[in-house]
Amino acid sequence: MKIILSHPTGNANVREAAKGMLKGGILAVFYTAIAVFPGSILFKIGGIGPLKELRRRLFDPILESHTRMIPYMEMGRLLASKFGSKKLLQHESGSLCIDAVYQNLDKEIAAKLEAMHQNSKITAVYGYEDGALASFTKAKQLGLYCIYDLPIGYWKSARLLMQNEFEYNPDWSSTLTGFNDTQTKLNKKDQELALADVIFVASSFTKKTLEHYSGNLPEIKVIPYGFPEVNSKKEYVSLKGRKLKVLFVGGLSQRKGISYLFDAIEGMQHKVELTIVGNKAVANCSVLNQALKLHHWIPYLSHDEVLSCMREHDVFVFPSLFEGFGLVITEAMSQGVPVITTDRTAGPDIIEDGVDGWIIPAGSSEAIKEIFTKILESPEIVEKIGRAAQNKAKNRPWVVYGQEMADALASLNMINKSKQ
Repeated sequence: MKIILSHPTGNANVREAAKGMLKGGILAVFYTAIAVFPGSILFKIGGIGPLKELRRRLFDPILESHTRMIPYMEMGRLLASKFGSKKLLQHESGSLCIDAVYQNLDKEIAAKLEAMHQNSKITAVYGYEDGALASFTKAKQLGLYCIYDLPIGYWKSARLLMQNEFEYNPDWSSTLTGFNDTQTKLNKKDQELALADVIFVASSFTKKTLEHYSGNLPEIKVIPYGFPEVNSKKEYVSLKGRKLKVLFVGGLSQRKGISYLFDAIEGMQHKVELTIVGNKAVANCSVLNQALKLHHWIPYLSHDEVLSCMREHDVFVFPSLFEGFGLVITEAMSQGVPVITTDRTAGPDIIEDGVDGWIIPAGSSEAIKEIFTKILESPEIVEKIGRAAQNKAKNRPWVVYGQEMADALASLNMINKSKQ
């Protein structure tokens, strides 16, 4: 099997999947918009103020010979965001919006696919949600295998689950920007699923959301992401004479369940100190703005700064109502910080409740408050569960995810042979 892998921004999970495929001898080429390698021209100019964003696209040098860039749309998007060109970035309709970047890369690959198949004997195309329709359509015409990656849950399930928030928490509804997708975009998501020969997801929750898809689904493989490298031990400070330091990191949207975190803290401010790190989903949500005034809010931190911030806190809370995985969960655990998260994240796949973290029902401020109370009554459990969380992280580094992906993909050879 030889696979074409594509993703415009090359997130951490994409990079590790690419490395796993390469080490497994099944990666033909990896297409992305911008890939920066140490010592390259892009790396050097990424040291210049306005272009620092480029270094966030730093890739492992082993991928350089297999990586092809189609950078123009994404470079334009980054520049437009720097200069505040809202019209160019407008959701779905903007000529440089993220949807346009995804579609451009997808169409470019579709145009090149036949030649690549003839020259390199490509057998499969691996694409991600919102960026696979054109390449999958062409792949089917060529008799190639279509491998689909769904990073977050299925859209129909999201709407069913999140609809309750419009009724129960209407003041927070403006932050639910995922409901802004047009029917055209949603139909394309379903078309991608219909073309898939196998689907990869990173959590059991994501797999469960696909139960609301009305068509026939192929095999769904669940492979959780890996943990960041564990580089240092956390120093646990006694809670005696001070407040419990609680941290949330993520987009400030009700999809992340943040109103339930704020409600859980209510009445406990004399015992609990909350720090929020993340950008607002919308600027004019009055209840969000009011809540942020009551706590320590940091709009933005770099990745390294986030990890450092995590180590300075006692517990990390990620009360998401709909999450494909939640990389901040693994990041916090890798820093030795115990995590409270919900049953609608990857939490149940990577956390043993009460042993190396806590799993609570989504949408329950009382469940969050109960864990806070338990910690305050038995503060020694912060270190006990934090150390267990860090040990879990040590046993599943990112390389394990890459290897499991490569092994799962290699096993598809048998399916391909049966199709020929």
